[in-house]
Amino acid sequence: MSIWPARVQEQAGVPYVLIDGSFAQMPRSIRQMADLLGVPARGEALAAYAETTLADLDALLAEVPQAARPRVYLARGPEGVETAGRGSINAEIIERVGARNVVETEGDGLATVSPEQVQAWAPDVIVTIDRDFAAKVAQMPEWQGIPAVANGRVHLAPAVPFGFIDAPPSVNRLAGLIWLSHKLYPQAATDDLHAKIAEFYALFYGRRPDDAALAALLGD
Repeated sequence: MSIWPARVQEQAGVPYVLIDGSFAQMPRSIRQMADLLGVPARGEALAAYAETTLADLDALLAEVPQAARPRVYLARGPEGVETAGRGSINAEIIERVGARNVVETEGDGLATVSPEQVQAWAPDVIVTIDRDFAAKVAQMPEWQGIPAVANGRVHLAPAVPFGFIDAPPSVNRLAGLIWLSHKLYPQAATDDLHAKIAEFYALFYGRRPDDAALAALLGD
């Protein structure tokens, strides 16, 4: 058992619980949080949704051959050079959706790389959480020739009210899995993306976006 929860609780003077936020533990973690907060029925509904979303994704990936799974670079910051390697919770969604993170370093933290290194990795897809980078990458000389840029496969992840990729790495990433599976596997992901995202928002945030809000959120 980690000593960190006890240390933080002692320093802050408030109750503190550290819960695993990984995809593998998400349903269990939701139920655990709900029990702590005294809302087990609500927790069961959210946990069941998480289980179904992960199972649906696995069923989709079973139909996608390895050769059709893209190599992905996660671009953070206005210059796109902050990223996260394999094994980092910040980029966990890339591997969970069946793609390959081109950043070969492993670890929990973020890393800074150069555009030249991204050129060498030659990702098929770039996922970014920075609107400025998404808007200008096609005109940045140092990013020219990268397959993702050349083929128009740079995707800005939605981030309202929380990021679909991380920020924070919590249940908001369930919507990210749905969104990213549609971006990476448009031929296999044939369900209604707008309807699926609206369902997530209604259940987790208590508000179902209308068509205009969904279009703005998803960049349509």
